[in-house]
Amino acid sequence: MLGGAKKVALILVIIIIAVASIVSLLAQLNPLSNGETKQEIYVGVTFCGNTVEEGKQLIDKVKSYTNLFVLQSGELQRDFESVNELGDYAVAAGMHFLPYFGAYIRQTFSVWLETAKQKWGDRLLGVYYGDEPAGKMLDDNVELGKTPTGDIVSKTRYGDIKVQKPNNVVIHYEIGGYINLYQPENFTPGSAAVYATFFPNGTITTDNPTQNLDASLTYGNLMAARPLKDVNEAAEMFLDRDRENIEYLHNSTRVFTSDYVLPWFDYSAGYDVVLSQIGWNLTFAQQIATVRGAANLQHKDWGAFITWKYDTPPYLDNGLEILSQMRSAYECGAKYIVLFNYYDPATTPHDSLREEHLQALESFWNDIVINQNVVQGSIRADSALVLPGNYGWGMRWEDDRIWGVFNANQTTQQLWQLKQTALAEHNLKIDIVYESPRFPYEGKYQDVNRLNQQK
Repeated sequence: MLGGAKKVALILVIIIIAVASIVSLLAQLNPLSNGETKQEIYVGVTFCGNTVEEGKQLIDKVKSYTNLFVLQSGELQRDFESVNELGDYAVAAGMHFLPYFGAYIRQTFSVWLETAKQKWGDRLLGVYYGDEPAGKMLDDNVELGKTPTGDIVSKTRYGDIKVQKPNNVVIHYEIGGYINLYQPENFTPGSAAVYATFFPNGTITTDNPTQNLDASLTYGNLMAARPLKDVNEAAEMFLDRDRENIEYLHNSTRVFTSDYVLPWFDYSAGYDVVLSQIGWNLTFAQQIATVRGAANLQHKDWGAFITWKYDTPPYLDNGLEILSQMRSAYECGAKYIVLFNYYDPATTPHDSLREEHLQALESFWNDIVINQNVVQGSIRADSALVLPGNYGWGMRWEDDRIWGVFNANQTTQQLWQLKQTALAEHNLKIDIVYESPRFPYEGKYQDVNRLNQQK
């Protein structure tokens, strides 16, 4: 029989072998058990309400299974005291904080930002600045800025372009090709105001005699002076539109936005993180492909912003579908996953989050984010769809406009078919990118699909 000391030694050897076997087995089962750790993933909700108290209630409700609180209140953004109070409360609850500010930044903002950075440190993820910049370019009224000659250029939600000159003459370029001109009263001494329409065939109609118009005002001359003549000029005006504010913020903190189209150009404008809006009955694979492709080539982080499926209550999709979307976005590499919580004071409760959505968030956190067996970024793109450079086509339907000011054409029809085929073949394993000498795609994908050329 073994002596006591030998028996203890043998037991220790057996224990060591058993532990080693277990560790080895876990290493095989768990892709991250070989010394790697999961990068920090940010999961949260937005608060779009009007009172600090309701914001605190939301933090208390979700703090055990989220780590990000996004203050997206249109009203509270103008009240730094409320922003600070909610930021303090979120950070004290162990969460990160991301406050939203609209396109207008007051002079006192810089003082607030420096104080917030000192107070919250890396718990302040950055600033959510503006919303849907590219989406507004396609679908809304947007002032694009001044030209070197002092003209103020804007576009309408209908695709028209307006130019207001320093002498108050207004030229309205309709997307259909007609040009309307307004010349104010006393433009020449004693003259009446003139409204005129110029047609492609050279015809001019006016509510006053044409002699009140300068002879140089012809359809051809006006069209030659039209801003946004092509996609390159449209892209340049979009990128320049808010460059000063974005650069100012970028030099001080990380700059976030969310968008439902053209994230490539949001990144190019200077944003550090774009949250792709998932919902609106848009194709999930396409939303992932556009934001991940842009982030991959431009070396940025990206996220998924789960938003409306309906424009009336219940607004959000059901909890199971949202859970599936969050997991898929996570596996595709999203670093930020945010559930949009719409605030409607006319309904009860006022926010759009229901119990099934909160359960989906909790399940996502417990079963996926902190689960070492579910790998963030495990679904990678091995293929790319490459669009022409600066081609700001909305991609939502075949005849979607380009930059909101050019009608669909034969190129968009061809791209639509190519995109549909590529998404059907590759699903979540394709990126959508653009021709750009700054961000080459060569050598990064096994399969590249381009217009009139596939390889």
